[in-house]
Amino acid sequence: MPEYKYQCKNKGGELVAGVIRASSLEEAGMLVRNTIGGFLLDLAPSGSDSQMNIIARMRQVKVEFGPGLKDVLTFTTQLAVMVKAGINIRQAIDGIAKQVENHKFHGILMQIRQDVDAGQPFSTAIAKYPKVFSPLYINMIRASELSGSLGQMLDRIVLYLNDQVETRSMVRGAMIYPSIIAFMAISTTVFLLTFVLPKFTVMFEGKEALLPLPTKFLIQLSAFMRNQWYFIVAGIVGLIVSLVYFVRTPTGRVYWDSLMLRLPLVKKMIRALCITRGLHTMGELVNAGVPMLETLTITAEVSGNTFFKRLWQTVHNSVKEGNKIASGLSKQTYLPPNVVQMISAGEESGRLGEVMRDVAEFYGKELRATIKSVTSMIEPLMIVMMGGVVGFIAMSIILPIFKMSSLLK
Repeated sequence: MPEYKYQCKNKGGELVAGVIRASSLEEAGMLVRNTIGGFLLDLAPSGSDSQMNIIARMRQVKVEFGPGLKDVLTFTTQLAVMVKAGINIRQAIDGIAKQVENHKFHGILMQIRQDVDAGQPFSTAIAKYPKVFSPLYINMIRASELSGSLGQMLDRIVLYLNDQVETRSMVRGAMIYPSIIAFMAISTTVFLLTFVLPKFTVMFEGKEALLPLPTKFLIQLSAFMRNQWYFIVAGIVGLIVSLVYFVRTPTGRVYWDSLMLRLPLVKKMIRALCITRGLHTMGELVNAGVPMLETLTITAEVSGNTFFKRLWQTVHNSVKEGNKIASGLSKQTYLPPNVVQMISAGEESGRLGEVMRDVAEFYGKELRATIKSVTSMIEPLMIVMMGGVVGFIAMSIILPIFKMSSLLK
């Protein structure tokens, strides 16, 4: 039976480590929790175990990933149902945690339950995990605790998270087909240059002077790809790693976000996405009773783009000086004038939260329409590009054959 090393904190807060035998990683975790209790910190196969099977290794890799947005959505949906059914928060969290498959999320929920047992508010307990629960989530829970409307607030959070999941799925889905076309284009080009073109190169030996310039270029490129392929692979990997590292820096992020707002086919979709996310977030927080300055700070953090983040930070500073929200927004260029006018009307009428939500729904529909239009434009463009590359390679092979046959005549 495989052995697993574990580290955990017992109920007294002391660090406990040891080795336990179990048939699987899940069983090992359950045995540790039932035997010692407390909060499981780490669980991994023992180095002395040479008989660990492939499934156990795959499960171990799975443990390394933390909970995602869908995990939080599922948890919040179940919690809302239980709270509205009259089950207290501690029992609800405990019951949900027993059904959670993600080990890290299970450990987080068990620690939250213990914090709630110790007398901490639910909002304080989840605030310890900012990578799992967003500032919007935490502040809406905190506001519901003050008003005594946790069940209704959880329903609103569920609607918000569900909207975020759908939006993310739409954006990712819109890039699937272009990505497949791009992969096929690159694969076809590599195949033609490394396997097909060398078959014809033999025919052109000793006749290099008769070959047109495109054919000479492709022959040299084909030889380089076949003989120095490792340089190409290393260059591509290095370029990707460098790009990812650069984008993660503050300067790189600014350049990347600026590019996303300027690309012809992408800028409209990114702008609609940022507007929808910002207004939806702000509307939910205003309706939840979160203070305006804190609402603007959270909206800036979840905006998803450096320039929209600066926009909301500027509005925050303007409101802090005593100005209205519409006054700060009117000086910005990223929001359409009609949106600023509607926000101004919402401020004047005292229905700002409802107006924000209505505008966010409108731009949500526009985002979906934009994604469809962008996808419909990218598809033929990618096909034309793929056909152009393949056609260029084919003509570069056929032209010298025609030329040599005409000379023979």
